[in-house]
Amino acid sequence: MAGARSPRRGRLSKSADFDRVMRNGRSHAGRDLVLYVFPRGGDEPPRLGLSVSRKVGGAVDRNGVKRLLREAFALEGGRLPVGTDAVVIARSGARELAQRDGLAGVHAALKDLIDRAVAA
Repeated sequence: MAGARSPRRGRLSKSADFDRVMRNGRSHAGRDLVLYVFPRGGDEPPRLGLSVSRKVGGAVDRNGVKRLLREAFALEGGRLPVGTDAVVIARSGARELAQRDGLAGVHAALKDLIDRAVAA
C-alpha cells in the first residue's frame, strides 16, 4: 500500500518511555480513563501508550477497549502539542463504557481528558 503509515508509528512501546511519562507527566483522571501527558520535545506528532489491565476484563475485552482508545486518540490526539507523549490507563469501568456506548463513549471520555490537558 503506497502511503500507508506504519501501525507502530506514533505509539509508545518501550518501558522507559512509559516510566518517563508516568513519573514526570501530568495526570488527568476521569471515571473510566486516566491520561498522563509529558512534553518530550521534538517535532513529531503526539505518541500514545496504552495500559489496559486484566481488571478491565479478558483478552477480548481488553483488546476491544485498546482498539477503541486508539481510534479515539486518532481523532483527538492532534489537539495535543507537537512532541507530546501520552499514556492512557483504562480503569475497570472502561469495558462497560466501551460495551454500552462504543466508540462515541470512549471518544467523549478521552476528549474530556485531552480538553483538561490542553487547558492546563
